[in-house]
Amino acid sequence: MTGPYVAEMMTQRILLWRCLHGGPLTAAALDAAASIGQVPCRGFRARNLAFLRNLTATYGACAVMAWSCDAIVGHMRFYPKAVRDLAAQGLGLCLQQEYPYGPADDFGRTAFPKLAEIADKTLLVHCMMLAPDGAGGESFRRRGIGRQMARTLIDWATANGWKALEATAYESLPVIYTISGQAGRSFWEDLGFRLVRTEREPALEEETDFVRQMRAEAAELGVDLASIPNKYTVRRGL
Repeated sequence: MTGPYVAEMMTQRILLWRCLHGGPLTAAALDAAASIGQVPCRGFRARNLAFLRNLTATYGACAVMAWSCDAIVGHMRFYPKAVRDLAAQGLGLCLQQEYPYGPADDFGRTAFPKLAEIADKTLLVHCMMLAPDGAGGESFRRRGIGRQMARTLIDWATANGWKALEATAYESLPVIYTISGQAGRSFWEDLGFRLVRTEREPALEEETDFVRQMRAEAAELGVDLASIPNKYTVRRGL
């Protein structure tokens, strides 16, 4: 399974209701496994599908998927700021987690506002993920797939009447990319996003092996160690 890779908007035809922690997924394999590692994704299937169907029916799409042949190897999930605000009592909308870090069980039945009713027409990039290496040893990282998905989203959002995109990023360190698939601040800035807010991530101020590895990489790359816990919000107008 090798490139070329194709990025396209997710539609009702195939709803990626779980993530790619276990590797690339074919459409036929979406429902084949009861879990991915330690993540009990089967229990989230009905909740996630209702949420994704509602988002897609209301706005036309809520994710970009990257394909290699017949397998999904990457995804970029997004939703309107107005939808995030409706879930204000929750801490996030992660499809792999229980409420409050994931959507509430009945959130998919919420009446989401139409685009014309939304004052702040901003889409939030919730997460970007590339699958771990394929069974044949193929790596999907450093191949431009994330950039391809981002450009696909920019083009789609522009064509569909959205006015801005926002994303969360951290320092551009290999360990963050390797562990999470999340691109760093420089990735977004190269795509025309600009820094609008800097906060501190408490978990990145703790003394853990992950943080120590971040510090080691930052020192090697000449990145200011004091910036390691920074969480950046970046924005691009459309």
